[in-house]
Amino acid sequence: MSDSAIYMGPHLHVITGGPGTGKTTVLRELQQRGFGVAEEVARQIIREQIDGGGDAVPWADTKRYTQLMLERQIESFLALMSASSLTFCDRGIPDVLCYARITQLADSSAIISACQNFRYSQRVFMLPPWPEIYTTDTERKQTLEEAIETYYLMLATYRDCEYEVVEVPPGTVESRASLILHSCGS
Repeated sequence: MSDSAIYMGPHLHVITGGPGTGKTTVLRELQQRGFGVAEEVARQIIREQIDGGGDAVPWADTKRYTQLMLERQIESFLALMSASSLTFCDRGIPDVLCYARITQLADSSAIISACQNFRYSQRVFMLPPWPEIYTTDTERKQTLEEAIETYYLMLATYRDCEYEVVEVPPGTVESRASLILHSCGS
């Protein structure tokens, strides 16, 4: 794989936003409707680190956590990029760049390069903050205020990466999934 090669996943659609906005619920609905879904790698990493006693988590070794997220997002992209039908990704590589910006990572050049070289479908679906459903858990420790800040930085990051952002407003899971599918031409 060359550093300058561009890899396209034209059927890969990112669903993203700040934490606690209902992304996973919408993705489950899309999966129930028969579409492919890629799980969020960040939560997988956190679970693995907690279970294994590691410290590559957002509240400890943020540099290593960021590196693992980038590696896993690229692996996920490569595994799915040849999909011939709509496939929805719970977050994308630009999410890693957003996280690097939040944590003020000293060198994000590898992440920026990955954002340029691994391209999802041009249209990205962004779920805005929804205070009424926001909760924390063992993997999500951000306050609602931090989640809102993350959303706005995520929006800016995807736009900086030259994606068209479609906001999916709060509503029933069925209406949100239908809006996404309609926007994809399905």
